[in-house]
Amino acid sequence: MKKLINNNLLKKFCGDLDDKNLTMALVPTMGALHEGHLALIKEGMKQADICLPYIYLNPTQFAAGEDLDQYPKTLEADIDKLEDLNVAAVWLPSTHDIYPNGSQITHKAGALGKPLEGEYRPHFFDGVVTVLHRMFELSKPDYVMMGEKDFQQLQVTKHMAAQYFPEIDIIGVPTIRDKNGLALSSRNVYLNPEEYEIAICLNQILKELAQGAITEKKAHQKLLSAGFDKIDYCTCRNGNDFTAQNPTHALAAVWLEKGLGKTRLIDNMQITT
Repeated sequence: MKKLINNNLLKKFCGDLDDKNLTMALVPTMGALHEGHLALIKEGMKQADICLPYIYLNPTQFAAGEDLDQYPKTLEADIDKLEDLNVAAVWLPSTHDIYPNGSQITHKAGALGKPLEGEYRPHFFDGVVTVLHRMFELSKPDYVMMGEKDFQQLQVTKHMAAQYFPEIDIIGVPTIRDKNGLALSSRNVYLNPEEYEIAICLNQILKELAQGAITEKKAHQKLLSAGFDKIDYCTCRNGNDFTAQNPTHALAAVWLEKGLGKTRLIDNMQITT
């Protein structure tokens, strides 16, 4: 497996693909790979001739006081997992490769990034679209594989790509869950056993909300009763513009704060009523 550790190696790799008329699917990650990431890579290998995973912990999507320094870093294990999948190459850029003029926001997420996540992490989507714009610019993929767990991020990315990179197909891949229904996330490693038992209630309560069995108010009550410490949001919204009109998804962001550290979990469920 090739390790593309700078822009010159990336340029040569992508140039070789162009010369051979091969398509490429890009999989953006921040490392700490789990089965959810691997599902994106496997789908990318189906969609394109070559799948290129990318590992870069992007500083511009973290605000002061968030878990940039604590975010799990498992590069050696990540490489092993990619080699087991027979991935042709992995892109491991430096911060200078991505931000040659310093880690600054250069693109804004716009209206789609303002509700929900944008209310509680107003910096987040601007950092996401800034780094993705740069990634797409450098690697020129045919496809980009992204998980549906981060549903608002997926929609924000589609909107940005439609503006600047209409030739790229952004593909959402269904959420991968563990045996108890918890959406896989790199931050799940923060959970202690007691918090894990609380965390698995999120999926169950969201499912009830999505099926119309409970109201938003009741969902909030059940989340707090289950042991979650704080709720940023738990609501039904339209997946195209994230307004309350004609809702298509139940979405939630909740906190567990008493264990190994402050852990924020997000999830969503398609409305089936």
